[in-house]
Amino acid sequence: MSEMSSREERVNLIKQIEEKRKSKLLIYFCADRHPAGSQIASDAVRPLYEHLLAIAPQKITNLDLFIYSIGGMIEAPWRIVTMLREFCEKLAVIIPYKAYSAATLIALGADEIVMGKKGELSPIDPILEVVMRPPGLEQPMPAKFGVEDIMSYITFIRDTSGLTDQSAIVRLISLLADKISPPIIGSIQRMHSHIRLIARKLLSLAQPPIEESRITSIVQALTEKIYAHGHGIGRKEAEEIGLQVKHPDSDLEELIWKLYLCYERMFDLNATHDPEGYFTNDLEDEHIEDNWDVACIESTEKFHVFRGRLRLKRIRQRVPSLNISVNFPIQFPPGIQPQNLPAALQQALQQIIQRGGTQIRNQILRQIAAQMPVIGVNSKLIGGRWIELT
Repeated sequence: MSEMSSREERVNLIKQIEEKRKSKLLIYFCADRHPAGSQIASDAVRPLYEHLLAIAPQKITNLDLFIYSIGGMIEAPWRIVTMLREFCEKLAVIIPYKAYSAATLIALGADEIVMGKKGELSPIDPILEVVMRPPGLEQPMPAKFGVEDIMSYITFIRDTSGLTDQSAIVRLISLLADKISPPIIGSIQRMHSHIRLIARKLLSLAQPPIEESRITSIVQALTEKIYAHGHGIGRKEAEEIGLQVKHPDSDLEELIWKLYLCYERMFDLNATHDPEGYFTNDLEDEHIEDNWDVACIESTEKFHVFRGRLRLKRIRQRVPSLNISVNFPIQFPPGIQPQNLPAALQQALQQIIQRGGTQIRNQILRQIAAQMPVIGVNSKLIGGRWIELT
């Protein structure tokens, strides 16, 4: 399927959904594509704004946001929702499948959440990612900390365990401080408070207004009362929590799922999750994939993708310290004594020998390094940016 015919298929589905919903439809799709996917981020605000100007030059009655994402930056949902509301009287979010974490926050800011049978929300307990350098590794590695996990550990020590010995409590909290630096703990506390504030502010935007007690209950359920961050909240559970969920009829649900499948194919979401599958042989340590698309924003009027170059690098066990000496025996013609050669020529020969020895030594080390066990693969999207396709 060509990119243009695929675009034509998607626009046709978008128009059918718009007709059924009596609305304008905007898609924000963040592919969880291995080994380098994407998440909701503030850099999407600018292209989203271009689409809104194109599809709603005057304020419209109904605007639908079709969203797929496994999460993202917690500062992005407020910016996105408040911008969307500038262009419509009623905002709905359509969830075909995954709308986790930051995507769930965006859904909280809608007047209506349209969830299909496979639609899923998630808890909104954020994950803090920091770069750490594990012992024995030259390359820094990302480490993730669940904000609610850290807060639950402290609550467990303070309230649940029943410890009354203050010195024991101090020792247990010190174990946490030994693993996580004070600035990181401070960031965790700020995120703990911020996520609740943003969730309440987003829920307060809903029309008709949600009563304060129900807002409190929803925030508590999504931040504290669902204990697994990866728990998928289906539409029945979302209703029980108190969210403003709407079930699409069978025709609309079929259109929503068909549109999702278009993006699933576009981003090849069913491809291998193993980054090793991209390397052609055991000795290759770097692999590049050009035009790696990880997200898109689409409407009937415009089409943007977030594109970059994917670089995969194998991380191998460190080469042990080796003392490699390379000697070149040089056979001179009969009658020529090396010590009788001009000093300049002797120096030039010595430099050539040294360079050759260094090159051979480096080649030996590279070959040894290539035989060391692979302990991981580092993936990085290089030069990623939003571009408009026509």
